[in-house]
Amino acid sequence: MNKPELKPQVKPKLKPLVIKIGGTILEKESALSALFSVIAQLKNKQVVLVHGGGCVVDEMLAQAGFTTEKKHGLRVTPKEQIALISGVLAGTVNKAIVATANSMGLAAVGLSLNDGDMISCTLSTQELGQVGVPHSNNSKLLDTLLTSKFLPVISSIGALENGDLVNVNADDAAVAICQLLNAELLLLTDVNGVKGADGEYLSSLNGEQAEHLIEQGVIAGGMTAKVNAALLAAKQLRRTIAVASWQSPEQITQLLDGQGIGTQIQPN
Repeated sequence: MNKPELKPQVKPKLKPLVIKIGGTILEKESALSALFSVIAQLKNKQVVLVHGGGCVVDEMLAQAGFTTEKKHGLRVTPKEQIALISGVLAGTVNKAIVATANSMGLAAVGLSLNDGDMISCTLSTQELGQVGVPHSNNSKLLDTLLTSKFLPVISSIGALENGDLVNVNADDAAVAICQLLNAELLLLTDVNGVKGADGEYLSSLNGEQAEHLIEQGVIAGGMTAKVNAALLAAKQLRRTIAVASWQSPEQITQLLDGQGIGTQIQPN
């Protein structure tokens, strides 16, 4: 009797990891270098970096004589400011991050959301000016770069169907990239997670709890946008999303080992 042919076991493909950075980490070269040191150790993990840069934008706008306005933690982007904001985020900030990564042996490539038609944008209805809502569109460019072991570094500048540039909240941009690649998502922030009503960091947070804390004003400002973006990603991807501090980048390896870090945003 012939023995049945044994089929070789195919290892399941590892999901890429999308990391969103912003805030103070962009102002501290040592912090950015520490993050890249950890990423360099993830030999078999495909990583995509999505960044904002509000602190740098605020500084540049002030130098140009503009004021900064925010609604519910989201930046208002008047049409006369979009050229400057896109130049700062897709230019100065993006290229500085890429340069730091490349200096540490990572083959980084700087991109914006509309490159390769990977993310399409529609104009926000929240009266925020030239602010776009991102939608996953075409993964071909990122698939090609990741397969070739590049580190894509994506700024949160997108474009409308008519070609007009728009500013996109970086947390929302990271979620859209995450959906595009069916990836894991880590939102790095200046604090160790999301705080509850008692001022202590929460180990987990679901939609109902988040809504209650937002109504109470416990979750406010930029953290509101971050939590809402994480909740959207958790719901659509049906898995937890981590909100953690950039000050401990070694936590990334713990996350990939299945350990909970920061605040775990739950899908329900």
